[in-house]
Amino acid sequence: MDTEKIGKFIDKQKVSFICSVDDGNYPNVKAMLRPRKRNGLKEFYFSTNTSSMRVSQYRENPNACIYFYHKGLIRYVGVMLKGKMEVLTDQETKDMIWRRGDTLFYKKGVTDPDYCVLKFTAQSGRYYCDLKTESFDIN
Repeated sequence: MDTEKIGKFIDKQKVSFICSVDDGNYPNVKAMLRPRKRNGLKEFYFSTNTSSMRVSQYRENPNACIYFYHKGLIRYVGVMLKGKMEVLTDQETKDMIWRRGDTLFYKKGVTDPDYCVLKFTAQSGRYYCDLKTESFDIN
């Protein structure tokens, strides 16, 4: 599996999907902007509201997956990564992914208590392209 190729593919996508598990053990999917930062295929960082339903779900059950796809005229490519999601509220991590325009969503700025970071750590993945799928582990 060419992890560098998958990483470049992920970087080109404008939308990602994050999945959590609710208190009834049902999967919940939400479209998000692409990750603010990634370290290989192992770690991904997203910004979100601390008060969101998703944050409370990840605090109860960190099992998660994220998904990226591109649908062309003929070709469909998809990458699913499974792992754990952490809710981070420390100032250093918040500063790391903060962008100037974020005040649109977090009125009090980078120290807004309703601003937090979701850190996804991948354990395994599945890649789909040209009618073929391949599973892989993340080290």
